[in-house]
Amino acid sequence: MSTEDRPSAPRSLAEALRGRDDVSLGALLRSRPDLITPVPSDLTQLATRAGTRASVVRALERLDRFTLQTAEALAVAADPATYDELLGLMAGDDADPAVAAALPHALGVLREQALVWGGDDRLRLVRTARELLAPSPQHPSPTGLGPTVQEATAGMSPGRIQEIVTAAGLPSTHDSVSAVTSLTELFSNRRRMAALLAGTPADSLDVLERLVWGPPYGQVTADPAPRLRWLLDRGLLLPTAPGTVVLPREVALHLRRGLAHRSPEPVPPVVEAAAVHRPQVVDSTAAGQAYTALATVEELLKDWDEGGPAVLRAGGLSVRDLKRTAVALDVPEPVAAFWVELAYAAGLIAPDGEADERYAATPAYDEWRELPAAERWSRLVTAWLPATRTAGLVGGRDAKDRTLSALGPGLDRSAAPEVRHRVLALLAGLPEGTAPAAESVLERLRWERPLRGAQPEDDLRGRLARWALSEAELLGVTGRGALSAHGRALLGAPAAPAKSPEAEPSGPGDKLPVHHRPAHVTTLSATEQAVASAAAARLLTPLLPEPLDHVLLQADLTAVAPGPLRRPLADMLGVLADVESKGGATVYRFTPGSVRRALDAGRSASDLHAFLAAHSRTPVPQPLTYLIDDVARRHGHLRVGAASAYVRCDDDAVLGEILADKRAASLGLRRLAPTVLAAQSDPAGLLEGLRAMGFAPAAESAEGDVLITRAHAHRTPPRTAPEPVPDGPPVPDDTLLTAALRAIRAGDLASTTPRKPGTVPAVDGELPRTGSAETLATMQAAVLTGEALWIGYVNAEGAASQRVIAPIRVEGGFVTAYDHTADEVRTYPLHRITGVAELADDAG
Repeated sequence: MSTEDRPSAPRSLAEALRGRDDVSLGALLRSRPDLITPVPSDLTQLATRAGTRASVVRALERLDRFTLQTAEALAVAADPATYDELLGLMAGDDADPAVAAALPHALGVLREQALVWGGDDRLRLVRTARELLAPSPQHPSPTGLGPTVQEATAGMSPGRIQEIVTAAGLPSTHDSVSAVTSLTELFSNRRRMAALLAGTPADSLDVLERLVWGPPYGQVTADPAPRLRWLLDRGLLLPTAPGTVVLPREVALHLRRGLAHRSPEPVPPVVEAAAVHRPQVVDSTAAGQAYTALATVEELLKDWDEGGPAVLRAGGLSVRDLKRTAVALDVPEPVAAFWVELAYAAGLIAPDGEADERYAATPAYDEWRELPAAERWSRLVTAWLPATRTAGLVGGRDAKDRTLSALGPGLDRSAAPEVRHRVLALLAGLPEGTAPAAESVLERLRWERPLRGAQPEDDLRGRLARWALSEAELLGVTGRGALSAHGRALLGAPAAPAKSPEAEPSGPGDKLPVHHRPAHVTTLSATEQAVASAAAARLLTPLLPEPLDHVLLQADLTAVAPGPLRRPLADMLGVLADVESKGGATVYRFTPGSVRRALDAGRSASDLHAFLAAHSRTPVPQPLTYLIDDVARRHGHLRVGAASAYVRCDDDAVLGEILADKRAASLGLRRLAPTVLAAQSDPAGLLEGLRAMGFAPAAESAEGDVLITRAHAHRTPPRTAPEPVPDGPPVPDDTLLTAALRAIRAGDLASTTPRKPGTVPAVDGELPRTGSAETLATMQAAVLTGEALWIGYVNAEGAASQRVIAPIRVEGGFVTAYDHTADEVRTYPLHRITGVAELADDAG
């Protein structure tokens, strides 16, 4: 195509955006959702917003390493640059084929995100991005390149420039500009530059080699050594400040064989396999972990059933309460913090809001525990996936050097959900049963979101990824490090590939580089996530053990539950016996104290015998029968009431035995009657004291009835789960995107429609201003002629806009017109129209 036949090149980013179709503009707004908040009035405002520093920084931070390297190369290239120049900077003189294959897509991403505009013959990096990425003494470029010859010689005297030109073997010129141009051409010419360096002393070449990959600056004395003097005389090193020299960019590129980066990375690191297991083993292991997760959360909530730890004044759990919770759950403190935060994220626990505020279970917990096991697991992982509260930070320090506590403030990290989804997506891209090497996952994430100016120890994304891997294992999303079938369904992922995802596919998409093809998993909408969670629960259900309705009683006063128990049986057994050990089978031990606990809860000895006989697959052992009967026979034999307190018993010999016991001295007992003792202690203390002496007293009411003590479940008022903290504006949905594009196009049409001379506002973008009489007359004339008008309009909310309308009628203080910008007939109050202007005769 000849130059005359080509469409005119855009002169600005706004013009480049104006040439895009709605699909391309929609892709821009999806990739940079901050541009649509609020909706720009036209494409000029969209382009201005896309060039602001905050928006550009955010866009650069979301580029992968190779695309960012491409932007960095454009920042050190000429402005504008051609595609061939960019390819030379990225692929070098050797023309790396991998770089050449990946560069079109990287450049396409930069164009799509409005960081680069213009055709391949005039590529322009937006000004803000160039300022951020171009090298400067204060902000070195990641390329390691220094300033150009023109930039480095900007403050140099004309005489000194002529001396350098002459020493480099070039003819002297009549001015500094032509001298600098001549020197730049020499350093940019491969053949001539090779001839110049051929005569360079070896020790001078060593100096260049130390500076070539950066940093390009070095220190010299007032009397440089001969090896430095040789370079300074020929401009191969240029002074930038007293005692400081720099390697010019053109010289460095020659020594690098044209490469802007030492190691271009067009292909992402491969996620390596650490181990491969049979898929059935992975699924069964993950299911076991899922069951353990449910049991742990239930144990935590049961421990807090009557009211949990107090809420700190600043919010959160104290270190002591977290340690107690860890001991109760028999897990390390970081793991206990994870379970506490997970229950909070799922809306199962919350502060109760009382004056003496404590954590407690919410009403949602009672609903949750009645669900089938797989659905309970689904609720937990569905809360975990989008959660921004990060349990791994517990115990660390915030910016003010305050300790971060579980359930406290300061734990939200908005990047956590995106990292969590991406880690699981990488696992979903591996063959079934494949567990990845953690370091290879981290390397892949660093390629996808490189650290800009941060130290490795500040790599929050890396820490989030490690926590995501360990938490997925705790929850049973993975088993033995590999993604399970129900974990894959939870993500809405397709079936696992039969071979490594890094292998090239066959089919329509095989020309696209593998690392640029769409990821296996994307973040799902709320509806899609609900469907995926239900599918995951269906896959998990047959892998979980069926709840049992029986135990195995043994002669050593223990009961073995060979699997999970049905809820009524588990609840009753939890009162009647103490848990001795957990695991695949739970061992319960019967003690006098546990039996007395069941009797205090209102059960009789006959009830306990019937319960055990009904739920044991083995005969009830005699020792257990004797234990229940013995405790029941003595239970309530003594009665404690308020005197402060008293003890009464029909057997005066028993009361005499109590008075004679030295351990009763602290209770302050004295005999009031043959069957009654008075005490100085309160009833609760008296009960505990007598039980410690081996008796089995029962409390009684003022009417003399035995008090039945049942556990009181403490619940908070209804609470909602904490909302995740978003990582910037949300990605617009299709409805919002369609409306926004329509509004932007309409505003752009109104702002770019040609107007007659003399009707354009003095300030570009300002609304037209005319008096009410002139506005009305112009409207009425347009009704007769059928011409379109340009108006300024302010709606009831005070939002101003420009519109192109064709008036149909004017009456009653309103104008009815066909609105070209909205593509529909509308009625506008005349008092809200700021002014009107006629369009040029050739306006389309």
